[in-house]
Amino acid sequence: MTDQDFMREALKEAQLAFEKGEIPIGAVLVRDGNIIARDHNRREELDDPTAHAEILVLREAGRTLGGWRLPNTTLYVTIEPCPMCAGGLVQARVARVVYGAADIKAGAVHSLYTVTEDERLNHRLEVTGGVLAEECADIMRTFFRSRRKKGTDLFLQN
Repeated sequence: MTDQDFMREALKEAQLAFEKGEIPIGAVLVRDGNIIARDHNRREELDDPTAHAEILVLREAGRTLGGWRLPNTTLYVTIEPCPMCAGGLVQARVARVVYGAADIKAGAVHSLYTVTEDERLNHRLEVTGGVLAEECADIMRTFFRSRRKKGTDLFLQN
């Protein structure tokens, strides 16, 4: 499978998040051409500010593989990881991250910070951005457009 194929799998996860009313970000973690973990944002569902797709995937992979170190893996995520998620990728020793659309407000891989490539840290990742970027950005635009039409303010819930 190609980067585009795995990103389509991440987009399927993003669609699940969209259908639940979660911010539609999906992720899959791959090793040796096989998906070993997949999930989507579930902050609202779990009442957990750390329940980003990337973090949930790292947790699932750790349980599946029996350890927190995840070498020789590639994370595919629909939106550029935030600082928390980029830090998690470094800590987990993920080899590569592939993201769809850039996040100019919170991206910590290329847009605002370069956490995954920072030479001061003990691990760095290979980064590929822009894979199916338009499709990944479109699901976010559609989600937020629908929220605005409904008058739902995501930031004032609870």
